[in-house]
Amino acid sequence: MKADIDRQILDRARIWLGDRYDDETRRQVQYLIDNDPHELFESFYRTLEFGTGGLRGIMGAGSNRMNKYTVGTATQGLANYLKKEIKNEEIKVAVAYDCRNNSNFFAKITASVLSANGIKVYLFDSLRPTPELSFAVRHFACHSGIVITASHNPKEYNGYKVYWSDGGQIVAPHDKNIIDEVNKIKSIDEVDFHENPDKIIITGDEIDSIYLNKLCSLSLSPEIIHKHSDLKIVYTPLHGTGVKLVPKFLRILGFTNIINIPEQDVTDGNFPTVLSPNPEEPSALKMATDKAIAENADLVMATDPDADRAGIAVRNKNNEFVLLNGNQTAAILTYYLLTKWKEKGMLKGNEYIVKTIVTSNLISEIAKKFNVECFDVLTGFKYIAEKIKENEGKRKFIAGGEESYGFLAGEFVRDKDAVMSCGIIAEVAAWAKEKGKTLIDLLLDMYLEFGFFKEKLISFTKKGKTGIEEIQALMRSYRANPPRALAGVDVVFVHDYQSLETVDVKNDLRMKISQPKSDVLQFVTCDGTVVSIRPSGTEPKIKFYVSVREHFNNRDDYDKISMKLDMKIQKIIDELKIE
Repeated sequence: MKADIDRQILDRARIWLGDRYDDETRRQVQYLIDNDPHELFESFYRTLEFGTGGLRGIMGAGSNRMNKYTVGTATQGLANYLKKEIKNEEIKVAVAYDCRNNSNFFAKITASVLSANGIKVYLFDSLRPTPELSFAVRHFACHSGIVITASHNPKEYNGYKVYWSDGGQIVAPHDKNIIDEVNKIKSIDEVDFHENPDKIIITGDEIDSIYLNKLCSLSLSPEIIHKHSDLKIVYTPLHGTGVKLVPKFLRILGFTNIINIPEQDVTDGNFPTVLSPNPEEPSALKMATDKAIAENADLVMATDPDADRAGIAVRNKNNEFVLLNGNQTAAILTYYLLTKWKEKGMLKGNEYIVKTIVTSNLISEIAKKFNVECFDVLTGFKYIAEKIKENEGKRKFIAGGEESYGFLAGEFVRDKDAVMSCGIIAEVAAWAKEKGKTLIDLLLDMYLEFGFFKEKLISFTKKGKTGIEEIQALMRSYRANPPRALAGVDVVFVHDYQSLETVDVKNDLRMKISQPKSDVLQFVTCDGTVVSIRPSGTEPKIKFYVSVREHFNNRDDYDKISMKLDMKIQKIIDELKIE
């Protein structure tokens, strides 16, 4: 059997030695055939899957790698679908890219294939934040959009995300239909790489100005910003696209004391100053927090390479900088927005917010206080965008957030937006300062009112084909043998988003879940503990989300309650054999 598989892989690799592939690609493939059977297997054992969001993978030669030919094939499939869907009008697509190695190259390949298919392309003149691509799709009335990015993945990766006309990432039915068109392409000969320059329009500064002006319209406390314009803010783009617009936006809002990290302002897809360009990681913010200590700053902010997610560090009661997680940040921003909307008489009764099913229920509790409906959607900001589209013209969207550091306010962008988030975070910090408080103080205020919520994410990455198989086996095991209790507390609900069924364990009832199918399991106990298990849809990774809560009545008990919740989380981890 192994010999048959090896022969199939070798036959697939030899196709890439043909004349339709460039000299460098042929050299790389020949080297793998001659010298590296393991890497040959990983590069050719499958075709890089065009998933429900697009492509993401390691760059290199081969059918299972990000390269000119896999990007070209994806683009040809998208073009074929657009031409089937859009009749009697010129098809338009916006294309943007981030700081990663080859992002510019892949964007140009994308534009070439689209233009060769008679499609008008708005191509950004240099790297731009992903949320600006979402904005541009809507601004130019495009039918689709593409951004070349692999978010915060390691430097070896790149990716290709597809958006629809509403500015949100593709959802059903377009996601599956595009996948079908991509899968129909059996030969690189079916991909038209012959660029039509007349169909490509270069855009840049003019859309920046329009986008930033719209972001400014979200500000709810301009007078407080003016009063605290000297708030000391340390900002780092982590070598990514945020350098283009975040400092500029903060200054437009009125903040005058922006402190940069020169070494990390350098656009570099190798991310030389960090182990990982992920604002969730404390190590990624170390240079910024060191600078903040030296400068006696009030606030630290960092954005990931494509500037759709923001991480922050703030001073605690001991005057030390601590990182807030995505749940805490989203909760603070939601609380601020709803408070200001209420103060300004803007809550009319038809407003709503959205969060993902793995995001803290603290946000749901905040929404209840203000009589604002909170929708839960599947993990992925595209589902928040889908909910906005569903309610467009009928209800007013205020904000949406997810635990993985993504947040959005307003309806003119349809993806998480770190440029916007940085502006709102700075505004909330100024608002807190006006009250003699820090962002940590605001968080404790919320815990006193709604309960102390604490979350932990545990993520495992497996390697290659065997890794995917291990994750699939693990999910089968959890479905067959769900836990009866977590940390000594009975499980009362099991939500299976693959079968779209909730089991009420106590009453032995089964109920349908009104969501798209997704390979997610969720266990809920009677004391509000929630454990969610979710394999990644784009890479061999599995994530465990543990959320616990406790009554909180005294600020002085913070450390004690925090430690108690940590112990509870660890007990659950041990019981589920997560670590």
